Amino acid sequence: MLLTMVVTACSVSYKFNGASIDYSKTKTITIADFPIRAAYVWGPMASLFNNQLKDEFNSHTRLVQVKRDGDLKIEGEITRYDQRNKSVSSEGYSAQTELSMTVNVRFTNNKNHAEDFEQQFTASQTYDSTRSLNSVQEELVGLMVKDICEQIFNATVANW
Repeated sequence: MLLTMVVTACSVSYKFNGASIDYSKTKTITIADFPIRAAYVWGPMASLFNNQLKDEFNSHTRLVQVKRDGDLKIEGEITRYDQRNKSVSSEGYSAQTELSMTVNVRFTNNKNHAEDFEQQFTASQTYDSTRSLNSVQEELVGLMVKDICEQIFNATVANW
């Protein structure tokens, strides 16, 4: 009988989506569109980022997205998008180029302001310098956007 009580008293709850949200208190989220404030711009980047961020929360939480006054609020801007030489060949030419993107995020939890923060998230991808940026840009920006959106998700609702 004691063993039965111990087994029933101990329960483990797993959430396979990574989110740790109390849905009895937190029901809505407002995700503002992030404008580009970077000196260098690739046109489709903002819409790719904004759509991916909203999709990340749609597919991994039960939060209802509202235009304003959500229980959770995410806003910010894309602050940096640039490339730099990452490695040099033996002939002295650039062998690899690193493309990077930084997003500044302001998170407000209207149910628990102790969790509010402002933070920058960065992702980068490397490509062979023999290729043009135009030939790899869409793929690499897509990978960086996915990475940054996952970082934002983990920092805001996954409590990692």
